[in-house]
Amino acid sequence: MRNKLLAVAAIAGTIAAAGAITIPVAAQAQSDTVGIVRGRTVVIGENEGILAEQRPAFREYVVRERIPTFTIPERVIVGGVLPEAGITYYDVPQTYASTPLRYTVVNGQTVLVEPRSRRIVQVVD
Repeated sequence: MRNKLLAVAAIAGTIAAAGAITIPVAAQAQSDTVGIVRGRTVVIGENEGILAEQRPAFREYVVRERIPTFTIPERVIVGGVLPEAGITYYDVPQTYASTPLRYTVVNGQTVLVEPRSRRIVQVVD
């Protein structure tokens, strides 16, 4: 959690130092990180999505399943919204997480997406 806050704060500081924009960063409760991405507030729950210790096994699962990668012109970032059409979303097996989120592969990166809004919640690194 501390590393997430430091990473977000470092990015915000770099952007603010460049004079581009100011990005407020704060902790909400103990397990959430709050920030602004492209003018939208994004809350990233620490326990939302695939936990760090499950990510290597989940990445192997995605490769074994031969999930196709979809290409979009935008960068793949948390808070970004995927197109309404042209992308297939898959259920996350309960072996890796009990979540209502879906996953897909975009621009070669596995992402977890909130199904209604198609907002990227986690880039599985």
